[in-house]
Amino acid sequence: MCGIVAYVGNKEATPILIKGLKRLEYRGYDSAGIALLNGNLNVYKKKGKVSELEEYLKDQKVDSNIGIGHTRWATHGVPNDVNAHPHFSGKRELAIIHNGIIENYASLKLDLEQRGHVFLSETDSEVFIHFIEDIRDNNQCSLEEAVRLALTKVVGAYAIVIISKDDPNQLIAARKGSPLVIGLGQGEFFIASDASPIIEYTNEVVYLNDLEIAVIKDGRLSIKTIEDVQTTPYIQRLDLELDQIEKGGYEHFMLKEIFEQPKSIKDCLRGRVISEQAHLALGGIRQYLNKLVNADRIIILGCGTSWHAGLVAEYIFEEFARIPVEVEYASEFRYRNPIIKEGDVVIAISQSGETADTLAAIELAKAKGAIIFGVCNVVGSSIARASHEGAYLHAGPEIGVASTKAFTAQVTVLTMMAIIVGHRRGTIKESLFHQLLVDLENLPVKVEKALKTNEQIKYISSIFKDARNFLYLGRGANFPVALEGALKLKEISYIHAEGYPAAEMKHGPIALIDEEMPVMVIATKDQTYEKIVSNIQEVRARKGKVIAIVTEGDKQIEAMADFVIEVPGTHEFLMPIISVVPLQLLSYHIAVMRGCNVDQPRNLAKSVTVE
Repeated sequence: MCGIVAYVGNKEATPILIKGLKRLEYRGYDSAGIALLNGNLNVYKKKGKVSELEEYLKDQKVDSNIGIGHTRWATHGVPNDVNAHPHFSGKRELAIIHNGIIENYASLKLDLEQRGHVFLSETDSEVFIHFIEDIRDNNQCSLEEAVRLALTKVVGAYAIVIISKDDPNQLIAARKGSPLVIGLGQGEFFIASDASPIIEYTNEVVYLNDLEIAVIKDGRLSIKTIEDVQTTPYIQRLDLELDQIEKGGYEHFMLKEIFEQPKSIKDCLRGRVISEQAHLALGGIRQYLNKLVNADRIIILGCGTSWHAGLVAEYIFEEFARIPVEVEYASEFRYRNPIIKEGDVVIAISQSGETADTLAAIELAKAKGAIIFGVCNVVGSSIARASHEGAYLHAGPEIGVASTKAFTAQVTVLTMMAIIVGHRRGTIKESLFHQLLVDLENLPVKVEKALKTNEQIKYISSIFKDARNFLYLGRGANFPVALEGALKLKEISYIHAEGYPAAEMKHGPIALIDEEMPVMVIATKDQTYEKIVSNIQEVRARKGKVIAIVTEGDKQIEAMADFVIEVPGTHEFLMPIISVVPLQLLSYHIAVMRGCNVDQPRNLAKSVTVE
């Protein structure tokens, strides 16, 4: 969950590292640091944002053509200057930046301490670089060989880059379970956790695979496996533009990404849905589509917002394809000895494609013979490569920590999958199939219209910005939307919020309702409409403040709710893609009014690459 960037070439390294760290700051912002070779190996690091490191560097000598940088999301040790990366080895001849967790660091540390090593920080990463140095010195081997031997002994996940005082033209990188991408320039190389720091300089990259070690030395890139087997790097061209990772005039990335949803959904549908030709296809799932069509059950895995997208998909798959679906937290699935049969179908959802818990759950399911379909946003990501087949979201980079456009794109892709399977199975009538294609094509326009509620939602936010609690209610496919709305509010405004199926309110949460409790109700027209009207009456009877999201023209709920937000109607199982938009806007505006850091909420990071 930390951000890594490194450079070696003919340019000044420091500006590249600082700019790269700023673009990676969504991955961690507890502290930041860089290491440079400029005569000596020097480390500069500070607690706090990258801007604080940048200010500190103004008084330092930072001329160098090689360096490594890191922005941290704390795991081992509190955020402070000492625990910040990079970390020196014992002799201060090596420095490391590390994303991940070394699970056996305590035993390694104890052994190293008994041999005279002294540690300054509380981190597992400092133990890692001491261990590498110890192997190099005791075995009288090269640094590359010491890194390889160390990696055969450590347990856990890592993405590392190492710089050495003794070799001013060398960087060594390796990964297992945490992403690393290497950019290839003209006589220069860039290393980063993702492509955002690289795209300004080159669009040619190599994605490092698990258990691979990259050595950049004297202008050449060499990659070997941990077993010391040479591999041929596969060079890919980035489908990414610089303006996609800029704010583009918006105050925050989150607001930009909320307003990008008409485009991101359209891009998600492009070439896949053509209603006039009765065409619906996902090219990435052709080879194993029959496995999905004939599945006895589907297991959906995800974490956080991706789990909520999976819950929406459960309703949609069971409605359209008539296949039983189980939705699992990936973090729990892998630890409870799940029952998986050969040929079971697993759909793994992850915006980044790097979520550690989801990756581990995939490997467990694959080992038991399951077929894995990945639903990811990042091309070349670990989950995309670990899956048998899958579909990309094509939503574009999502920088804001609180996921918005990825959620609607995930639900869009999963809906297309369910409709394809239902059509193949004959559980969707032709007339409904054609109507669903039309409704899918109309989603971007309807989301655009939902975004026009922005000013109204800003006003509502001003009324409830000081609330201590929020309750979100929904039924059917909108119940997961209630969960997602509550999560967004918690993530970025730090207000306690809970999502519930509306019918479950009277089984406990109704005890919380009084005149101080705002209740957000997703009450669009569907088969449960009359029931949710009754739930609103129950809230009103207890003086709760009702904010209702309704279908355009709804006068019945307008007469009983304190505030009504109208959104365009569509098929009820596509409605979550529209009904979630006002909830995203509400959480955004409340957070801004409370003075919260919307794009970088406390204690959170975008890509959860540690368990």
